[in-house]
Amino acid sequence: MKIGVIGGGAWGTALAQVAARGGEPVLLWAREADVVTSINTRRENSVFLSGVTLPDTIRATGVLGDLSGCDALLVVAPAQHVRSVLGEIDSGATPLVLCAKGIEAGTQLLVGQVAGQVHPQAPIAVLSGPTFAHEVAAGQPTAVTLACEDDALGTALAERLAGPAFRTYASNDVIGAEIGGAVKNVLAIACGVVEGAGLGQNARAALIARGFAEMTRFGLARGARAETLAGLSGLGDLVLTCSSTSSRNFSLGVGLGQGRSASEMLADRRTVAEGAFTAPVLCQAASAVGVAMPVVDAVCALLAGADVREVVGALLARPLTREA
Repeated sequence: MKIGVIGGGAWGTALAQVAARGGEPVLLWAREADVVTSINTRRENSVFLSGVTLPDTIRATGVLGDLSGCDALLVVAPAQHVRSVLGEIDSGATPLVLCAKGIEAGTQLLVGQVAGQVHPQAPIAVLSGPTFAHEVAAGQPTAVTLACEDDALGTALAERLAGPAFRTYASNDVIGAEIGGAVKNVLAIACGVVEGAGLGQNARAALIARGFAEMTRFGLARGARAETLAGLSGLGDLVLTCSSTSSRNFSLGVGLGQGRSASEMLADRRTVAEGAFTAPVLCQAASAVGVAMPVVDAVCALLAGADVREVVGALLARPLTREA
């Protein structure tokens, strides 16, 4: 199974390396010409994943049409760009494995639903879980969920991508896998705020627990299964991104907690903190299904410029209730 990768950032490059470990050819598309040149001439993505030597079986291209001969495509473009990028390629019925995490602004659609609109004949799968690109590229142990409604295809994709240190667990709960990945990015910003504002480890642990409750409520309302949200693509990814500065979302939150503005930090980044774009859409989507998500609401307020002390004070002043 020849794999194509759409997106030449750190995660796309790490996944290309995963797919190439069995000696199979992998074709990676990157919009940045310097990424294409770096991979093809120096066997390294010096822009987004420097220091990692890539195998000769990975070739990079700047032409999306070159991926038309692939048997499956890993879509690693940022969530807000998936629609436009997929609109540039005629993939027909080629399976699309969505590796971006987010909710599309304006439509409140999950990335898989966006892909389904653009390519209605293509089978859709979702790969999600606790994955820092640099650790995956280094061959450190990693486990992910690969969700696909077609069990046979999902199993085939999971087996194709699995390796000695990259474990793939098959699921058919596509919505659950997507919601876990999207919501955890927003909650990671909140945990970063706790770190940046010096609120302590107790507060972070409580926030992770209450954030997971919000993720579960929203996921169930959108048709996800509770066991998926409690698995690798939900709780597993949440724990990872809420506890490390290697997470772009967590780092953004640290800055917010220190009093820096979101616009200032986002302008400085070549890579994307997906949670900053997902948060306002998630607030709207939660309201549409009648789900209370106070932590997510707080993140939205901070991204809009609210004072950290006032937002934290409002959260702590919420009426006491039963844990659920």
